[in-house]
Amino acid sequence: MFQGLAYAGGGNRCYWQGGFHETVAPRLALKPRRVVGASAGAFAMLYTALGLGPTVRELVREACIGRTSDLDWAAFRRGGRLFPVGEMYRDMLRLLFTPGRLAELGAQADFLIAVSRPPRFWPLPLIAALGIGAYQLEKRLRRPVHPTAGRRLGFRPDLIRIADCAGPDELVAALMASASVPPFMPAGAVASRAALDGGLVDSAPAWALADVEAAGAPTLVLLTRPFAEVPQVEGRTYARPSQPIPVSQFTISNWEGIRFAYELGVKDGEDFLRTMEQRMAG
Repeated sequence: MFQGLAYAGGGNRCYWQGGFHETVAPRLALKPRRVVGASAGAFAMLYTALGLGPTVRELVREACIGRTSDLDWAAFRRGGRLFPVGEMYRDMLRLLFTPGRLAELGAQADFLIAVSRPPRFWPLPLIAALGIGAYQLEKRLRRPVHPTAGRRLGFRPDLIRIADCAGPDELVAALMASASVPPFMPAGAVASRAALDGGLVDSAPAWALADVEAAGAPTLVLLTRPFAEVPQVEGRTYARPSQPIPVSQFTISNWEGIRFAYELGVKDGEDFLRTMEQRMAG
C-alpha cells in the first residue's frame, strides 16, 4: 500500500514507532520501496525492518533496570562523559548490526538515514548549540510538524544510503551522527565531514520521499508527538501518538516510560488499522 515510509525523530518516544510498526506492518503487508529516518527514528526504521523489536526492548530494559540517574558523575570525574547514553547507544548498535543484517537491509528496500550538515566556517560547538536552541524554541512556540529554523540557520539536509555503507561500522557512524545532539550524544562525522541530528533540518524527513509522492505513490509518516494538526499533502498519511508520551528523549533510567511508548504504539496501530479498514470498506 504505502511505497514510502518516514520515521520522525524523538529519542525514546520512537519506541512508539516500534509498537505501531509491529502492529500495522503484518496486516497491511507493509513493504515500502523507500524508507527514511531521522535521529532515533532511523534506528527504529532499521530494527523494525529486521524484526528485532523484542530484542531491542529487552536490551533497553536490562540497561534501565536498577538505574536511578541519567548522569554518571564518577565517569565524569575520571575524564569520561557525564551523559553515558551516547556510548550505551553506540554499543547497542554495534551489537545489533552485523554484516549479515546489513546485507538483509540492503535486500529489503532503499533505506536512508537523514543527517544535518552544519554550515561551514562556524565552530561546531557554537553552531550545534545554536541549531539545537533554535529547534527547541521553534518547537515550543509554533509546534510545527516540519521545523524550518535549522535551514534558516544554514543547516543542510543530507542522506546516507544504507546500500552505500561498506560495513557495519559505517552504518553505526551514520546512525550516531543522525542522533548527534551534544552534550547528550557525541558530535558525529560521516565521510570526514561533521554531521548532526537529522531533526535539526526536519525532524520528520518526509522531504526525502518527494519523488515517490511525485510519481503518485502513497506514503506514510510516523511521528512521535500528538500534533493537533498535520499538513495536508496529496497521497501522504501521517500517523501520530494519541497522547503525549511521558518519557525523556535521552533517559536511560525510565524503563516504564519507554514501555509506555511501545504499548501506546501498539494501541494506536490497532486504531489506525480500524480506520484504514473503514476507509476501504467505504
